[in-house]
Amino acid sequence: MKSIVFSGTTTAEPAWAHSAHVEVRGLEPDRWYWYRFGAGDAQSPVGRTRTAPAPGVVPGRLRFAFGSCQQYEQGYFGAYRHIVADAPELMVFLGDYIYESSWGRDHVRHHDAPEPYTLEEYRARHALYRSDPDLQAAHAACPWVLTWDDHEVDNDYADERPEDGMPREAFLERRAAAYRAYYEHMPLPARMRPDGPRMRLHAQLGWGGLAQFHVLDTRQYRSWQACPRRNRAGGSNTVDVEQCARLFAPGRSMLGFAQERWLDAALARSRAGWNVIAQTTRMAQFDQKPGPGRRAWTDGWDGYPAARTRLFEALTSHKVSNPVVIGGDVHSFHVSQLKADFDDPASPVVAAEFVGTSITSQAWAQERVNRFLPDNPHIVLADSRYRGYTRVDVSPKLLRADLRAMASVRERDADCSTLASFVVEDGRPDPKLA
Repeated sequence: MKSIVFSGTTTAEPAWAHSAHVEVRGLEPDRWYWYRFGAGDAQSPVGRTRTAPAPGVVPGRLRFAFGSCQQYEQGYFGAYRHIVADAPELMVFLGDYIYESSWGRDHVRHHDAPEPYTLEEYRARHALYRSDPDLQAAHAACPWVLTWDDHEVDNDYADERPEDGMPREAFLERRAAAYRAYYEHMPLPARMRPDGPRMRLHAQLGWGGLAQFHVLDTRQYRSWQACPRRNRAGGSNTVDVEQCARLFAPGRSMLGFAQERWLDAALARSRAGWNVIAQTTRMAQFDQKPGPGRRAWTDGWDGYPAARTRLFEALTSHKVSNPVVIGGDVHSFHVSQLKADFDDPASPVVAAEFVGTSITSQAWAQERVNRFLPDNPHIVLADSRYRGYTRVDVSPKLLRADLRAMASVRERDADCSTLASFVVEDGRPDPKLA
């Protein structure tokens, strides 16, 4: 750090867990910068960040990685060691950065406290996760783009409704604590500072004229899940669609109508070569009933089909250039053709979708996934066997996604290999095996 281009002082307030959200202005576009913090006699390790290209400038390449779902107890965060070695310009995290609950089998380490409900408890859970050295190294290696899913607060919550029947006011107090701890521990700008149980997280990020990221919040504003399980006030269910008429109500939204309008306007005005819709879960239809009929999981986009249709119509009507959806949540690699009508084999492909597997969180057995694939021909690949991440290289004419599979998450230094690679060509939304 021989040439200092900016330095300054900020106050790390105790009320905000001594966090500092520094936004440096006036930096040159499209270059790396290094930074560190000091407090008293202490100096932080040196971190690295990168500025985006200037608006309208089309760089030759962008490399980013994306991941999600890192249950601390179920494995080490070794995927980040391989992400750092890949040297991406961006890391995109798509939800479940922490887990509030303990679940799964064969734990390699343990949460050090029960499920969090208060601000102090959520702060402690974040601190535990951030103690992982590979996660620390990834945060220091490049800038991050983030959104959340449910486990940053509570499993399967929707807007102000939890799955377990907690009274609304009590749950909003819990959500306020979780949102505040999330903001304190994440690299987010000051404009995202929460106001009680409300926090504006959805955002747009341009990478010159090459790519536009549309980062969505699929939790805070969504309609409650349709047809919850018996004796449950909320939360997800898997239902026969013929027996859940509410599923198809046009007034139901995954994003909330204000965020839908914001996204529609952003897609309409985007002039980027590639439009990456960064959201938390699988968007493709996934029929879980072999043979006639269809069963749908109500917490994902299958639980909000009218909202999904509105999004696909926006992509088509605005002639959005090269839309690509990325997601997480289901702890499996999924590569899909997103179609206006999933039940019609002749329906045109609207966009490509890449769902990344989990960093550590455990998944369905592959045999269970395989049972459903014949009824979902638009899903090109579905593999639940591996934990890992997805590496994406974007150029003006091609997007390439490498599905990166960890040999194990039970060992800190496990190897990682490429399970499969897919490409999307400029102007051709259908993902193809490379």
